[in-house]
Amino acid sequence: MCKTFFSRTLLLLTFLLPAAFAVASGDSQYKLASGDVIRINVFGEADLTFEQIRLNDAGTFSYPFIGEVRANGRTAAELERMLIQGLKGDYLIDPKVSVTILEYRDFFVNGEVRSPGGYPFKPGMTLRTAVALAGGLSERASESKISIVREENGERKTLKATMDTPVRPGDIITIDQSFF
Repeated sequence: MCKTFFSRTLLLLTFLLPAAFAVASGDSQYKLASGDVIRINVFGEADLTFEQIRLNDAGTFSYPFIGEVRANGRTAAELERMLIQGLKGDYLIDPKVSVTILEYRDFFVNGEVRSPGGYPFKPGMTLRTAVALAGGLSERASESKISIVREENGERKTLKATMDTPVRPGDIITIDQSFF
């Protein structure tokens, strides 16, 4: 019994741990932008802890003692360091700050799907799951003529995609018509 339990546990961990680390490392590179919702926790400072902050159209938010904070284009870790620097010294001796992404900005699906529109992003999504959320492909949809408009390094780029292409927050997915 004990031997079987340990072998099953080891097998389960072999498959689950790499996936957990992949999601965590993906989030560490994620750049914040307008529409994202974050939580800011300052250990021991209830007045500086905020459960939900939605980044405005410019990707900024207002924070006590610091004022307008520009989160757009920064990772959660970069934002943590920025808040620590802003609070350190005059306000707190050694602030412990954590920033968590609660909700990612929407992605959009248009073209030949049953329900085009904006949908909430979840880590690990592919184009296949995005299309499923949009009600599936229409009768005229092409599975080979798919493009994604994605912002990378402050620039919008149009990429050719397949059903296995990863989706990112803010992506604009277009499914073109198939010509018989």
